[in-house]
Amino acid sequence: MKIKIPLEPGERSALILSFFYFLLLLSSYYVLRPVRDAQVAGLGRGELRYLVIAVLVVMLAVTPIYATLMRKYSRRVLLPSIYIFFTCNLGLFALAFSVQGFGDWTARVFYIWLTVFSYFVVSVFWSFMADVWREEQGRRLFGFIAAGGSVGGLIGPQLARAFVGTLGIPGLTFLSAILLSGTILCIVALGRLVTEKTAETQTKIEGSMFQGVMLVLRSPFLISIAVIIVFTGMVAQFAYTEMIDLAGKAMPDAAVRTKFFANLDFWTNALTLLMQAITVGLLTTRLGVIAPLLGLAVIGFLSFVALALSPTLAMLGATTVARRVAEYGMGKPGRDMLYTVASPQEKYLAKNVIDTLVYRGCDPIANWVYTGLLALGFTLGGISWISAFAMGGVALASIAAVRGYRARGGK
Repeated sequence: MKIKIPLEPGERSALILSFFYFLLLLSSYYVLRPVRDAQVAGLGRGELRYLVIAVLVVMLAVTPIYATLMRKYSRRVLLPSIYIFFTCNLGLFALAFSVQGFGDWTARVFYIWLTVFSYFVVSVFWSFMADVWREEQGRRLFGFIAAGGSVGGLIGPQLARAFVGTLGIPGLTFLSAILLSGTILCIVALGRLVTEKTAETQTKIEGSMFQGVMLVLRSPFLISIAVIIVFTGMVAQFAYTEMIDLAGKAMPDAAVRTKFFANLDFWTNALTLLMQAITVGLLTTRLGVIAPLLGLAVIGFLSFVALALSPTLAMLGATTVARRVAEYGMGKPGRDMLYTVASPQEKYLAKNVIDTLVYRGCDPIANWVYTGLLALGFTLGGISWISAFAMGGVALASIAAVRGYRARGGK
């Protein structure tokens, strides 16, 4: 089947660069994600509750630094510098993984680093895309750009599965650094290619983390987006914690766990790619941005109902894939389309607060709630029913967000 992308004159080169930028970024991440999950599963569920708090603390430290840099440097200079910094970090981790005797501590630090890295650089990517493309272009093209990330999500797990036995963890980390360095070339090329659209991105963004927080609190539109993040983030953390616990008990060998998590990532991204290539563009073109957001809520609800009825590791794996497909293939592109009607400060300051502090802040809260539910006698099945109910909140917040989007001129 041939999928036709509706392009206007002058869009092709920028679209290709955007596609490969996201492809390389997520290839780099997904080479290491199964490694991270396998390592934390080896540490145990008890460690996870402390690690998510550490992630939040790091986010609280990084976000104001990022806001300060946005004030001092233009995005044309800052964005490549961010990726150069993270590429160098990966080189240091490759060395650390080669040192014997620090395995558990390296695993802990790596979990924190990779979790912060994934949300921070992806948030920066979509902020950049919201600057590069107009609102109408976003509705037509964001599904295809997001598909680039899904292709990268297919490549990354395959590389991890193929080379974990020969390259080991240090070699996979170095391979990830090579892939990430390719994103720098895409950023520079995009900055030169779309000068008319990105003229505003060459200026400095004035503001701080506090101002980003205030932008969110003063805007019902942004609050609605934050509520979607809160509900989806918390139920995802419930499922992830159960996955770590059950996989750690069922698979004592780290290599087996790595392949298990790599398989989950592979099928997630294979199905996400299909959804992005065929479904998202069609839905948003005909029904508007409300379609993928409500689709996320419906699929999430059905997946948790299925898990409540059959609370096993196999069903948990299958429903986790379904929810991730809905999030990456529908929810994330849909939310990022909303920002095409936002101001530059909202795109970079408020969006960064929502995508990092709000999202990561959900993790320790979710773990406290999860621990409390266990203490009250809830099992995986009962927690799944609660999660299914929470998806109704996602649907209501999505409707409110789309109303704000349309009030700002979106369609």
